[in-house]
Amino acid sequence: MANALVWLRRDLRLHDNPALAQAIADGYAPVLVYVHAPEEEGAWAPGAASLAWLHFSLLSLHRDIEARGGRLVIARGASLAELERLQRETRAEALYFGNVYEPLLQARDARVQQAFERSGIAVKRFNASLLVEPWQVQTGSGTPYKVFTPFWRNASAAFSLRAEYPAPSRLPSVEAVGLGIEQLGLLPAIAWHAGFWSHWRPGEEGARELLEAFCEGAVEGYKEQRNLPDRTGTSKLSPHLHFGEISPQQIWRRTATLRLSETGQADLAHFRSELGWREFSYHLIHHFPDSTDHNLNPQFDRFDWAEPDAESLARWQRGRTGIPIVDAGMRELWHTGWMHNRVRMIVASFLCKNLRHHWLHGARWFWDTLLDADLANNSQGWQWTAGTGCDAAPYFRIFNPVSQSEKFDPQARYIKRWVPELQQLPTPLVFAPWQRPELLRHSAPEYPVAPMVDLGESRAAALAAYSRR
Repeated sequence: MANALVWLRRDLRLHDNPALAQAIADGYAPVLVYVHAPEEEGAWAPGAASLAWLHFSLLSLHRDIEARGGRLVIARGASLAELERLQRETRAEALYFGNVYEPLLQARDARVQQAFERSGIAVKRFNASLLVEPWQVQTGSGTPYKVFTPFWRNASAAFSLRAEYPAPSRLPSVEAVGLGIEQLGLLPAIAWHAGFWSHWRPGEEGARELLEAFCEGAVEGYKEQRNLPDRTGTSKLSPHLHFGEISPQQIWRRTATLRLSETGQADLAHFRSELGWREFSYHLIHHFPDSTDHNLNPQFDRFDWAEPDAESLARWQRGRTGIPIVDAGMRELWHTGWMHNRVRMIVASFLCKNLRHHWLHGARWFWDTLLDADLANNSQGWQWTAGTGCDAAPYFRIFNPVSQSEKFDPQARYIKRWVPELQQLPTPLVFAPWQRPELLRHSAPEYPVAPMVDLGESRAAALAAYSRR
């Protein structure tokens, strides 16, 4: 049986993997390959948290492949050179892979395809990580969408729910020179990530467990519960989706089997619309590749952002702003590699509007510390909150962190979990402890006695800057 390379990237799974399934269906013995080439991602090479997840995801995939008699071939270096080497070593007659959509990687993949085809090696590419590929949906005038609602109406009608591609029961053993996963050096020298793994289980099995838990519990009430950071009201599948340990088709297919009440069906529709926002982010990054580093709305190119202040940025990063809900979110991120979505919006609004720092400062920190750091979602999420993107919250929509925490964490359970020094304060005071500085100094002497900026004054300054743009 002839060999074919199956190049894995954002599809680190054996179930519902179209490239792998098609290689087998075409009669090839699949040679499963992962090439680590972070330099090819330019300024947005994976951050420390993502690399740590990748380490354990590859270990999980390696075990799954070995259990079927096969082997995951690990390489490091230029993707084209390593793939060409492996093609020669294995005498592979074809190359199969799932598409990725980051601008630099799309260009890289095109070069790989052209080089292989010039050498007479067949190349087949697949949609392995989206419901609809970014170029499949367009407005009536043939232009990209810039507003979510019509995009999702069109996209959700355009994709078809297919049968799941089966995982192979057996995989062939492969003779090829490869590296051990540890040789990639993915884990940070200082094990600040050690606490992550009590919250997460990278790999296909961990993804399936989370999906089942969501289907059996949190999907009912999702629309409301998703805004409450003190509980697990979301699927928390985002890191698994980013690394392709589960596909959106698998999620859609599983949720389609649920027997829900009328209210539950509305909850499910809302959950699916969040998958739609992921699709929309990839649509935007494909059609507007500069949006990873530049404002989608060019009016903000003249905006009066504050000069970068290393001290204030560090206080925001470490959860020392004196605004409890902001500090809770930033500490949750540091200790778990994840942050609740509602809190992400609050901390981003505080950085971009109360501190008036450019959204890229926040996007860079999230990129390095989020386990689910995803270039499309991260860029568009920050631009949405900053007001600089497509279909964004207007800049003058400034989240009030006090009223947000009162509304969405009314018992202050989330704040007290991540800012434990405030546990002795009466709950109403936890949301704005600077209102009683003497009590704050007595109960929590290590916590800032005042917020780093006055919320009212900084809001007024942000609106004044907006009026001058």
